[in-house]
Amino acid sequence: KFNLKKMAIERKTEKLDFEKVWLMFQETDRKFQETKELMAKSSLETDRKFQETKELLEKSSLQTEKKLRKLETLFTSQWGKLMETLVEGDLIKLLNERGIKVHQTSTRIKGTYQGKHFEFDIIAENGDDIVVVEVKTTLKTDDVQDFIDNLKEFKKIMPRYSNNNVIGAVAYLKEDSKASEMAQNKGLLVIRATGSSASIVNPIDFLPKAW
Repeated sequence: KFNLKKMAIERKTEKLDFEKVWLMFQETDRKFQETKELMAKSSLETDRKFQETKELLEKSSLQTEKKLRKLETLFTSQWGKLMETLVEGDLIKLLNERGIKVHQTSTRIKGTYQGKHFEFDIIAENGDDIVVVEVKTTLKTDDVQDFIDNLKEFKKIMPRYSNNNVIGAVAYLKEDSKASEMAQNKGLLVIRATGSSASIVNPIDFLPKAW
């Protein structure tokens, strides 16, 4: 009888322990599920914040890029005007020394020809000879070619000079890819700005092409 009673107590204890363990397992599973849901929610929130931050950074980057482009355009424009002023200040003297007797200059001559905008940086003239000057901070071969294309059309673009002898010149502070050599080979006067002055770098016996 004692053994039977003892066995019954042990079985009851085992049952209680199993139920206790099962409840603990269920509670652990519930907490794990809650933790999983919290982590998923946290991940979604993190993704959302990351996306918002990314969008803000992209927007800020675009705004910064626009401001930098605006500043670059402003700087380029102002530097271009400074270069034109520097070249124009010495231009009449330089040309006269080369036997081109101009006596007046005009800057930034703008207009429209056949629906296309045009602009010539400097024009020096004396009534017979016209010197058209393209001014670049950095002279490139593409700039030389574009300028030559414009010179070919110059008398059509500017018909009041149709009876003049037109000479082309490029002025620059620095150059890429031997652009000045190309300009000279194409018959252009080449003017280099140095410090606070400018000089013609073509050989003294160089004869510019008439356009």
